[in-house]
Amino acid sequence: MILVTGGAGYIGSHCVMALLDRGENVVIFDSLEIGHVETVETLKNIPAKGKVIDFIKGNLQNFTEINKVFKDYKIDGVIHFAAFSQVGESVKNPQKYYFNNVYGSLNLFRAMLENNIRKIVFSSTAATYGEPVYIPIDEKHPQNPINPYGSTKLMIERILDDYDRAYGLRSVRLRYFNVAGADEKSRIGEWHEPETHLIPNILKSTFSSGKTFEMYGIDYDTADGTCVRDYINIEDLANAHLLALDYLNSGGATNFFNLGTTYGNSVKQVFSTCEEVTGKNIAVNIMPRREGDPASLVADNKKAVKVLGWKPEKSLKDSADTAYRWEKVLQSRIS
Repeated sequence: MILVTGGAGYIGSHCVMALLDRGENVVIFDSLEIGHVETVETLKNIPAKGKVIDFIKGNLQNFTEINKVFKDYKIDGVIHFAAFSQVGESVKNPQKYYFNNVYGSLNLFRAMLENNIRKIVFSSTAATYGEPVYIPIDEKHPQNPINPYGSTKLMIERILDDYDRAYGLRSVRLRYFNVAGADEKSRIGEWHEPETHLIPNILKSTFSSGKTFEMYGIDYDTADGTCVRDYINIEDLANAHLLALDYLNSGGATNFFNLGTTYGNSVKQVFSTCEEVTGKNIAVNIMPRREGDPASLVADNKKAVKVLGWKPEKSLKDSADTAYRWEKVLQSRIS
């Protein structure tokens, strides 16, 4: 049985679905501060080889709550998503991020050790690298985060190294680049309040009469002047977590991997893809650059391909298409 912390959130829920599809039983632990109970109900009711054994509403900052999960269920491994992840908010309120992300993770690791669980897949981020020194970014790139969110994730990675050396707690850290898309059957998808990611915000603008999408900066040193990012499909990403779990189950040592496609798409390319998927001309307002936006962030994923046997399969258009169909579901709930 696999414990998924943050399993009611965007990435966590897609990972739960992938686990269920291959026959794993799952316990979800989530505070619902970001995740949604509707997502949990969907996961409980989908036909799959595995099943959601239980959903526990709880907070990792409460050690008693998370420790009880290990006492009540026979947990074989953990996939840890539970974290706040808004960069801007982390700058304005770093205390919130250090308490939730770092202290919460320490409570989880303590509960794992007390209950003799020594395998964890950790949701990390390319934000641990900070400003790129070179492109594409491989795992040897310096880690110098430029915001508290990235700092909390890097701190947890270093804690996991120490816990491996001292206690034999083996981990795989997966450093994501830009995640996009939704479940192909539109059962679950990206659902943030507020939404800060590019693709859903472009798509949302097509449902609001008179709303104009704001494009920040067209004078970057890139082919078309707009920022370039590496967009990885959510279902490809979920599959990587299963492979990471298999890697640990087969005796793999603590390790870390970049998850991206190795090629980037500019904001203008993403915008054009969304227009193609929706069949609509989307109004756009050109804005000045945002402070702290690097011109290009692209992953080198060769290590994940070689060691985990992982390969991203879905295109940017695939991600935009499933995201659009999911956005229609969300909009129908609003209306």
